[in-house]
Amino acid sequence: MNGSGCQGAQFSVLPHQYIGVRSNKCRLGFARPPLNPVFATTWTHSEGSDPFAKPYKPINYVPANYTILQSITIDSSESKGIRQANKPESIGTTRPRVLFIGSYPSRQCGLAKFLQDLTGSYQGPYSVVAVDEDGVEPSARNYSQDIVFRLKQNERDDYYAIAEMANSEAYDVINVEHEYGLYGGMSGEYIVILLAAIRKPVIVTMHTILSEPNPFYLSLTRAIVATSTRIVVLSTHGRRLLADVYGVNEAKISVVPHGVPDVPFAHTLNEAKIKLGFEADRPIMATFGLLHRNKNIELVLKAMQSAVESVPNILYLVLGQTHPLIKLKEGETYRRELASNVTAFRLTENVHFVDKYLEDNELLSYLSASDIYITPYANEDQYVSGTLSWAVGLGKAVVSTPYLCAKELLADGRGFLVPFGDHNVLSSTIVRLTQDQEIRDGARRKAYKFGRQMTWSNVADEHEHVFREVLLYA
Repeated sequence: MNGSGCQGAQFSVLPHQYIGVRSNKCRLGFARPPLNPVFATTWTHSEGSDPFAKPYKPINYVPANYTILQSITIDSSESKGIRQANKPESIGTTRPRVLFIGSYPSRQCGLAKFLQDLTGSYQGPYSVVAVDEDGVEPSARNYSQDIVFRLKQNERDDYYAIAEMANSEAYDVINVEHEYGLYGGMSGEYIVILLAAIRKPVIVTMHTILSEPNPFYLSLTRAIVATSTRIVVLSTHGRRLLADVYGVNEAKISVVPHGVPDVPFAHTLNEAKIKLGFEADRPIMATFGLLHRNKNIELVLKAMQSAVESVPNILYLVLGQTHPLIKLKEGETYRRELASNVTAFRLTENVHFVDKYLEDNELLSYLSASDIYITPYANEDQYVSGTLSWAVGLGKAVVSTPYLCAKELLADGRGFLVPFGDHNVLSSTIVRLTQDQEIRDGARRKAYKFGRQMTWSNVADEHEHVFREVLLYA
């Protein structure tokens, strides 16, 4: 590569160092052992060919005109305190004071709702740092008084300021909610700045874990793990992914399920249907969440073409507005495509879109009236789903494609899995469940029983146990 005229300064990488390098063409990230080289993620420059056009080419120098974005030394390959995750007998009675960091309502996204529900159920003192995406005006969001800092996504100085606040004020632990792209830099790499600067126990909750990461994501994720005291994952699949793919010591991982509201089991759905203006005996299916292409709603529409022949009055509710970030990129293109399919498939009387951001009480009303809940997602690697967790916790009869989270939550008869992309099997499953209440209710009862461990009060208590544990061993 030097022969192509891309000379640069040689540099040495410390044994456990994360280095980020940026130009208008490329990002570099150092991967901890056993991956020692620095990897480059590249794209072709608009003015012509880029000598770094091959993705993830190992190099050992900083090319000319490239700028070191960040260089953070990690103390050891395991970094912040790995301890055995045995429950201590006694760690005091004072509840830890927690600084939570993540997106937060009135921002409209699943992670914001997660953090609101978690903090609302946590019984100890806490404050919140809310992450704002680029372009958000200060007056655009009406945050609660729990918000002590608004982190501007791509403002690097904010990350240092938050770390200074965390270190200097009376917080016992820091809990950072993480998904790629939430924080600034490439795929959220600025989070490493924050984690490395915090000198208190810090727990990172990982809402996304890639099963086949490219070298950049592998490097970034390992840096996040190494600069954290504990990693919280939302399913046992997440723990296996971190251990098997990223080489994380399982003693550093705690599994805490996604939370769900605590509501009584509904033995009959008739009253809930009537309240929404539906016939009491009409079969209703639902999918909810911020709409985007990965929801794969078109699979259900294809299945309904044949399902309506056996169940002509079936109704499918697609609940939720388009994801705000998707709306910025492509507007309502996906929703219009789905509406066009509904017309083409002659399903206008059987499919209803509720195009709005649903508050909890509205969502509970729709789900309480639904006989079947469907997650037709196409991403096999999805290891957590808040919407699926809700459906299980509410005791719904759930039909899903077999992505990681679904296989775990719907095991042992708690739901029904259908192959990816197979609308015929999905259709026959829908028909069978609408016509056989005994099978449907059996799965509902098993799901509801399993979901009792996932109520927000229990999930908040499990988080508190993790907080206390890291404090005990700090």
